[in-house]
Amino acid sequence: MPDESVPSRPLRCVFVYGTLRRGGSNDITRLKPAPRYVGPAQVAGVLYHLGAYPGMLLGGGRCVVGEVYAITPALEAVLDGIEDVQGEPGDEYIRREVAVQVAGQLLPCLVYEINPQHVVAAPEIPHGDWLRAVGRQTN
Repeated sequence: MPDESVPSRPLRCVFVYGTLRRGGSNDITRLKPAPRYVGPAQVAGVLYHLGAYPGMLLGGGRCVVGEVYAITPALEAVLDGIEDVQGEPGDEYIRREVAVQVAGQLLPCLVYEINPQHVVAAPEIPHGDWLRAVGRQTN
């Protein structure tokens, strides 16, 4: 008989916009435990080209293309490792919580925002789509 005294924790959502997108070099759908695809989305931000991967600064009057996935705490820890988030001021990425519109519903999502000091000289990607910028097909 299941223990009903411990409520199940709702899955957290994450907005991915770069190498973690489906078809990217760190495709989130290949990670374990597997995420659940929620839908395509866009977030207000500016996307920067950092060589093998992008970084996004939130805001700025443009849109960044991405996908939303429901993830478990175990997968969130894996993502923190990929993004090398230690909670230090000099970290390359900063964990943020943003409201993202997906299929007509506003969902709170984890987003890995680039630390502004890491994009000072980086070129912008004006159309906001990393996979398009590196010549990969988007679905």
